[in-house]
Amino acid sequence: MDERTKEAVRYLGYGRQEVDEKTWNLIQDSFSELEEACEKRMTYRSFEMSIEENGCIVIGNMKIQSKNLRKNLNGCEHVILLGATLGIKVDLLMKRYSYTDMAKVVVLQACAAAMLEEYLDERQTELAEEMRKEGLYLRPRFSPGYGDFSILHQKDILTMTDAPKKIGLSMTDSSMLTPVKSVTALIGLSRKQENCHIKGCEVCKKQDCEFRRFN
Repeated sequence: MDERTKEAVRYLGYGRQEVDEKTWNLIQDSFSELEEACEKRMTYRSFEMSIEENGCIVIGNMKIQSKNLRKNLNGCEHVILLGATLGIKVDLLMKRYSYTDMAKVVVLQACAAAMLEEYLDERQTELAEEMRKEGLYLRPRFSPGYGDFSILHQKDILTMTDAPKKIGLSMTDSSMLTPVKSVTALIGLSRKQENCHIKGCEVCKKQDCEFRRFN
């Protein structure tokens, strides 16, 4: 079982339980259909950042109050803001099945989430190589909605990366990204190398890390 299939199974809530044949076939079919439908795109920009005495994080015109994010960015002077999406055709695929097969929709949702994470990991690895040439090292990506980092900051990230124009990624009045299978995130850049797991704190077993989001 490859990594993205493992992720899809995890999203479906199977845990250690073995996947039945019907679900396994649904997963494989879903990945095949998603590969045809998805249009993976990402845009990003680098910004200087600072932390004020009151703990407020300042990135361009964006001001953030978040203890979790401040811990993650400790020691950073620059950040990368990014937006990424699998594209509108994935939304249309899931909508089409929603009229006839809700079980398939659930599996498509899980597989699309796994594909998006895989794509982000690949692009983050590329960014890490680019930044290393400049003596900068990446922290794990951190998205609005994690901990006390308000989801409302998604709008700031979309604006600052020009995501609506560049990759067709926008946000509804209820703070939902559209297309649905999309993400915004922030990645700290530090001169000090830390052994941070690319997938972030959710999968890292280093419980005593000073940058850990969850304790």
